[in-house]
Amino acid sequence: MIDLNADLGEGFGVWRLGDDESLLDIVTSANIACGFHAGDPLTIRRTCAAAIERGVRIGAQVSYRDLAGFGRREMDVDPEELSAEVLYQLAAVDGMARVAGGRVSYVKPHGALYNRVCRDPEQAEAVVAAVAAYDPGLPVLTLPGSAVHDAAARHGVATVNEAFADRAYTPAGALVSRREPGALLHDPGEVAARAVRMAVEGKVAAADGATEVPVDARSICVHGDTPGAVSLARSVREALIAAGVSLRPFS
Repeated sequence: MIDLNADLGEGFGVWRLGDDESLLDIVTSANIACGFHAGDPLTIRRTCAAAIERGVRIGAQVSYRDLAGFGRREMDVDPEELSAEVLYQLAAVDGMARVAGGRVSYVKPHGALYNRVCRDPEQAEAVVAAVAAYDPGLPVLTLPGSAVHDAAARHGVATVNEAFADRAYTPAGALVSRREPGALLHDPGEVAARAVRMAVEGKVAAADGATEVPVDARSICVHGDTPGAVSLARSVREALIAAGVSLRPFS
């Protein structure tokens, strides 16, 4: 049993990114931008409504306040301020979801914040504290071995291990920086095969071609902002089903 998630609602104003409608017909969970790296109020409301209409779970994809950098620039934010910003984003998307007849079911940091909280206990604590203050019943998506797990355990917040079908891994189990060549994978066949191996064997080959990285994941991410994202996500879904994997949300 595996959850298939994608980052959605990442347009802003008249600018559109990705095909949210098509991806919502494929995934089981939608990480919806909260307005800090992408997403404006109307985009958030429409994306929440479309997800609820299809029975897709909604996650608040919280980020550094970095519209210009799409949330991919690491920032040193005071923990109290970061916690307040995460709480602000979470409450905003949950409000839109509730108006549409649903709710936020989980939280997933975005971009640079996602990578930072995996290794930075202080920022992980700030993010988890915000989730616990809002609703300790909301799980947080993160990598296996992330600093988020320890922070969440202290606050009584659940965590869910996540793997990335379309991202390269370092031998240590982290994601290869997007600044490095080969960090993002585009071939639907390759990505689908990786997703199946992640789901069935709990492993993925690292970028060095020699190391086997354990990925005990309950959810697999395919990015919605890459060229050919719909075709890639569909290939992953079809390959998982063909391998006998049941696609179900974790929340």
